[in-house]
Amino acid sequence: MKIFVFGSSITSCYWNGAATYYRGIYKALHALGHQITFAEPDAYGRQQHKDGGDYSYVKSIVYTYEHEIPKLFYAASESDLVIKHSGVGVFDEFLEAGVLHVQSAKTKVAFWDVDAPATLSRVESDRDDAFRRLIPKYDYIFTYGGGSAVMDRYLRLGAASCHTIYNALSPESHFPTSRDSSLLCDLAFVGNRLPDREHRVEEFFLRVAQLEPGFRFILAGEGWANKPLPQNVRWIGHLGTSKHNSVNCSARMVLNVNRDSMAGAGFSPPTRIFEAAGAGACVITDHWPGIEAFFEPGREVLVASHAGDVVKFLKTISHEEAGEIAQKMRQRALQEHTYELRAAQVNRVLNRGTSAIPHSDSGLHLAGLGPALGEVKFQ
Repeated sequence: MKIFVFGSSITSCYWNGAATYYRGIYKALHALGHQITFAEPDAYGRQQHKDGGDYSYVKSIVYTYEHEIPKLFYAASESDLVIKHSGVGVFDEFLEAGVLHVQSAKTKVAFWDVDAPATLSRVESDRDDAFRRLIPKYDYIFTYGGGSAVMDRYLRLGAASCHTIYNALSPESHFPTSRDSSLLCDLAFVGNRLPDREHRVEEFFLRVAQLEPGFRFILAGEGWANKPLPQNVRWIGHLGTSKHNSVNCSARMVLNVNRDSMAGAGFSPPTRIFEAAGAGACVITDHWPGIEAFFEPGREVLVASHAGDVVKFLKTISHEEAGEIAQKMRQRALQEHTYELRAAQVNRVLNRGTSAIPHSDSGLHLAGLGPALGEVKFQ
């Protein structure tokens, strides 16, 4: 199957937490025999902060201007499946409506939401939201979290089908490695500064650092430059994916903090949890509904409801106990939560061929554009 994807970025994790997810899903789908083209905009400095690695499993296209997009639609119309991910960051409304113009009996169209709680809150609160009327027109809705509650909300909005494809582990990308002396610490947190997560970072990370001045903490991610930090917290800025294993393996424990919307929806394990699990790190996560469906609290992951819980874990869990918890989490991830398993789930959905609307009229209005991609840059 030929799959054409519009997403934020598969080549850069800079201000782009979905990069690990995209890489895992599309690499695994490619291994199943699918041909993947991934189109991403030159925006937010991502092309200037590209991650190293092998992206030969996709044909990568970078575009800059809105007028380039119709030619991409023309190219996408030759595919079997066109996917528009949420949160591309630029031209989102144009892309959400435009991909439906390539829909036909041959070409199915999917909306793949990587921030379903935010998308749903927006469209449910505004009946005039442009995307709301488009939901029933997509052949498939995929989400990367939220479980049955999110799926039910999409179905109530008229979605023909909705399927949750959770984050997972790529064992070839996230694995145990040697400790880096420059990254040694008691607790590490990797995450950009975002309004709907900041107060949770303050509670589960910064307050813990204030309560335990004898412990060492590392904070990675963008946006924290102007944030007052306790003296025992070292901010190391943007962390490329090539360094994630080193941080996860050098910290005594690794913290996950969900955004408010994801924690509220539940059943939304972020990429960071699986990256840390693959590296063999002992993970502390803030509590959210559904965590026990992925890892067993107390045995495979440590779950905190407030700063006091994090302090207790740091003070009472020995290195040996932390290592045992980490190993059990890694084994569970390798058995039940790999991108190969997630891709197989996607494959089953696509093979069933669920269709949202009749396709007697493809709606393809791209006459005169021609097959050339003009100024679009292939990589």
